[in-house]
Amino acid sequence: PLELASQVAASRDAIRAILDGDDPRLLVVVGPCSIHDPRSALEYAERLAALSDELDGQLLLVMRAYVEKPRTTVGWKGLAYDPHLDGSDDMAAGLALSRQLMLDMLRLGLPLATELLQPLAAGYFDDLLSWAAIGARTSESQIHRELVSGLGLPVGFKNGTDGGVGIACDAIRSAAHGHRHFGLDPHGHPALIETRGNPDTHVVLRGGRHGSNYGPEQVQAVRQALESQGIATRMMVDCSHANSGKNPLNQPGVLASVLDQRLAGASDLVGVMLESHLFDGCQALGGELRYGVSITDGCLGWEGTERILRDAARRLAERR
Repeated sequence: PLELASQVAASRDAIRAILDGDDPRLLVVVGPCSIHDPRSALEYAERLAALSDELDGQLLLVMRAYVEKPRTTVGWKGLAYDPHLDGSDDMAAGLALSRQLMLDMLRLGLPLATELLQPLAAGYFDDLLSWAAIGARTSESQIHRELVSGLGLPVGFKNGTDGGVGIACDAIRSAAHGHRHFGLDPHGHPALIETRGNPDTHVVLRGGRHGSNYGPEQVQAVRQALESQGIATRMMVDCSHANSGKNPLNQPGVLASVLDQRLAGASDLVGVMLESHLFDGCQALGGELRYGVSITDGCLGWEGTERILRDAARRLAERR
C-alpha cells in the first residue's frame, strides 16, 4: 500500500540521518531473536509501538522481524523456511506468512529490520524493511555484498566470528560500489542485475570467539581501523551474541556501557541491537511451546526490555 511505502521511506531517511550524525537519537533494533509465532510477535510489536511513541524523542525503535535464522550447522532455519515448526519446510507458505506479518507490523507504525540471509528470498520482503543486517558468517560473502550494493536502505555488516572488523570494512567498501551480478528481476525471473552502490552501510560490533568488543578501548581500535580505510566511523553494538557471553540477561550491562561511551562524547556509536521477547530465556523446539519465549537464542523479557529502554531515554534526555 502507498501509505506504508511512504512510511518505510520516511523511516529509512530517519535512520540515514542518525548514521550521518544529523539526528541525535539512538537507533535501537530490538525484538525476538527470530520469530516463530506470529501471534506473540504481533503482541510484542503492539507493545513496542506504544513504547516507541513515548520515547521517540530520544530513541528510534526498530522492530526485529527476523524470519531467517543462520545456523552454525543445522537446525530450524526460521519462519520463512519452516512456518509449521515440523520440518515440512513449506517455504511457499513461509514467505507469504513472513510478508503478511511484516505488513501487519508496519501498520502499527513500526520500522522493521531483518537479517538478509538467502539472497533469493530477499526480494520478497526487502521493500518493507527500514534497516537490514548481514551476519558475521556472511559479511565475507561476495554475493551478499553485491546484494547490499543494490538495496535502497541502510545495512549493518557484522564483524567476523573472530571479533575482528577487517571483513566488515571490506564489505562496506565493496557494497559502496556498483556491481553487475546474477540475480532475480522483480518478477522472479533470472536476470543480470546492475547496482549503483549503497552508501548507507556501517559496522555492527557483536563480539567474537575471544569475547566482547564493545568496550571503550576496543571501540577506539575499530574507529581507527575505519578511519585508516576512509570509512565513516559510525558503529552499532549488538548487545547479544558474544558481547553478552550468550547470556541475554547481560544485555542491559552492554547497553549501559554504550550509553556511558556515548554520553562521554562517542557520538559515532549510533545504535544498539537487543534480543528481546515477551518473556526471558529460550526453549527447545519440540513438545508444547511456552507462549512468548524464543525457540532460538535466549532473549530478555519485555519487562526488562521496557525498563532499560526507558532508562536509556532518560539518560539521553538528561544529557541533552
